[in-house]
Amino acid sequence: MMFKFPKYTFIAFTAISCLTGLNAAHAQQHNMSKQYQKPDDQAVQQKLDQWQDLKFGLFMHWGTYSEWGVVESWSICPEDEGWTQRKGPHGATYDGYKKAYENLQTTFNPVKFDPDKWVKAAKFAGMKYMIFTTKHHDGFSMFDTKQTDYKITDSKTPFSKNPKANVTKEIFNSFRKENFMIGAYFSKPDWHSPEYWWPYFPPKDRNVNYDPEKYPEHWQKFKDFTYNQIEELMTGYGKVDILWLDGGWVRPKNTIDTAIDWQRGIKFNQDIDMPKIAGMARKNQPGLIVVDRTVSGQYENYTTPEQEVPATPLSNPWETCMTMGNSWSYVPGDHYKSTHDIVQLLVKVVSRGGNLLMNIGPGPDGDWADEAYDRLNGIGNWMKINGEGIYNSRSVAPYSAGDIYYTKNKDHNRIYAFVLTKQEKVDLPASLKIPLNDIKKVKKVTLLGSAQKVKWKDSADGIELSIPASFNQIGLKQAACFAIDY
Repeated sequence: MMFKFPKYTFIAFTAISCLTGLNAAHAQQHNMSKQYQKPDDQAVQQKLDQWQDLKFGLFMHWGTYSEWGVVESWSICPEDEGWTQRKGPHGATYDGYKKAYENLQTTFNPVKFDPDKWVKAAKFAGMKYMIFTTKHHDGFSMFDTKQTDYKITDSKTPFSKNPKANVTKEIFNSFRKENFMIGAYFSKPDWHSPEYWWPYFPPKDRNVNYDPEKYPEHWQKFKDFTYNQIEELMTGYGKVDILWLDGGWVRPKNTIDTAIDWQRGIKFNQDIDMPKIAGMARKNQPGLIVVDRTVSGQYENYTTPEQEVPATPLSNPWETCMTMGNSWSYVPGDHYKSTHDIVQLLVKVVSRGGNLLMNIGPGPDGDWADEAYDRLNGIGNWMKINGEGIYNSRSVAPYSAGDIYYTKNKDHNRIYAFVLTKQEKVDLPASLKIPLNDIKKVKKVTLLGSAQKVKWKDSADGIELSIPASFNQIGLKQAACFAIDY
């Protein structure tokens, strides 16, 4: 779902699309910094600081829905909105469509699944952490849960016979071996669970289809189911760093903000006891970052603006999650953002003090599109030269000035000024003014990727560089980065 942030403005970019099926016109809203609570746990604070140094992560939405190339989960949600349209040979009736959708379990067989191939490409691109959809709203578990047979390892699923059938474990292990932080995406709502969408009542929308306070024993079963699934992930899949919880309508009723459109549709108290879940998770995974999206408090350890970039830094840890293509899950022939646009997006996010979580949706065969590998290769070539201005950095005023975006090394008096260009090849002018705030004396200026010295002089609001013509001959692309020591 897409979150808008009403109290903040955003940097515009091209090809805005939808995460879990909601588009920009029907966006979820989320009040960020004003309600943020710093976690009390010192180990969590330390892990958050480490996470903020990483800056660039991989997101993956993957499930049986990739077989049809439709938006993940949302087509089985009985809401009359653009992202829930049921099309194709099974689209005439809701019940017929949902039955056919859930029957995808019996044909799902991603035989090209090779997480080592993914981690190699992601590592080259400079990604440092990953979040994988262990279960989306449709309830299909991409791990070997004992709570349901609606899972990739069940005998009804052809891929269950593959030695890599427990794909969550395989993915976590492959990325962990290369020192990635590991994140488990988990949907709090479960549209397959009879304890969430109770078959006694028809589902009406994305929410639970009965009143949990009227049927507390039924709701308790769902709470136990959810707790048990998360406990499985926290105990059977090695070290996990982030528990990324989606489906913000599953929340205590006293946290609903009626000023926000989508939250006005939550009629019932859907409290799943996050203190108990987080306590269990952190007992098994000390220092675990919990991201209970849009539910402000102790269990939303960082905020997650979706498909957008705040125009100014936020006062809390945050991460923009965004698609590399136009869709979160696999769609045949999807349009992928260019390397140029992704690099510049990364620079803009980091200049505001955030992390970029870039999503790639694996296909039904278990592999990414060729375009995804191409983009990661291009990003990696840029990061080899300019990565020192991205990692271990924090935002610094003036944040940006025209096409110049700034970061600061968190440990040293070094500012990085990224010069963004409209074309692929960097073409710097002979003279370049770089505005700077509150710097009394510049000691040295260098261009990342060049050993040649840069001459500068003080100007009214910063420094003015004299750019040698040779800088435009070294083949820089997407953005040039000047390191300014003071």
